[in-house]
This record gives sequence, structure tokens and C-alpha cells, in this order.
Amino acid sequence: MAKTAKLTSGVHWKDAPEEHDFPAASDYLSLLFDDSDTAAILERLRSRRGSSHKAKDLLRASRLDLLPETDPAVLSDLTKVARGEKLSPVLLVRAGAGAPLIVADGYHRICASYHVDEDAAIPGRLVDSH
Repeated sequence: MAKTAKLTSGVHWKDAPEEHDFPAASDYLSLLFDDSDTAAILERLRSRRGSSHKAKDLLRASRLDLLPETDPAVLSDLTKVARGEKLSPVLLVRAGAGAPLIVADGYHRICASYHVDEDAAIPGRLVDSH
């Protein structure tokens, strides 16, 4: 289901993150930050207006590897896109100058979008960690 699958880029995103994305982001962020900082970051993510960035730039900034199309979660997201379902925007945290971008929620969605079109804009919410 690679780029040759002719999936339409740019039209497979919801307007806002799903409610269940925030607890998932909290679970991950609590491994990196104390409870107080995690709560503050989540509050900023909930209230932040959206922005968009290219899949290839998000992967580079986060220093995460591109997961293959065969990864179960990536494949699930690609299947949703092929069916015309919209994906939830990603939740991102900038930890500071020179630090990798933190993908608090949406890593698999970024990878799926990259497989559709690495240059397509991925909507999300980006906040600073402090």
C-alpha cells in the first residue's frame, strides 16, 4: 500500500485530536516528565491551535525511524486512509534547542502518512515542554 496505491494525501485528517489521544500522550509523557510537568504540557496541548508539518520533517526532527508499511499499527492507519477514514492529528512537544521533537501521540500516523506522501502536511498540536 505504498505511495503507488494512489491514496489521496491531505484529506485524511480530522479537524481535532480525538479525546483518547490525550491520555495516551499523558502515559508516554509521564515517562519523560514528572506529573506536574506532564499535566501542564497536556493542558497546553488541549488548548493549542493546530499547525501542520511535513511527515519527513517530523521524522527528522524527532529522530525516529520510519516504521515499515507492514508494522501492524501503520498498516491499520493506511487501511483507514484507503477506506476514506480520517486520522487524528498528532500531538508534539518541543523539548528544547537541539533536543529531539517528542511525538507524544501519533508516531504510527506520521509513518503511515509518510508512506502515502512524505511531503504532505500532517496537522497536529505543537507545544514547548516548559
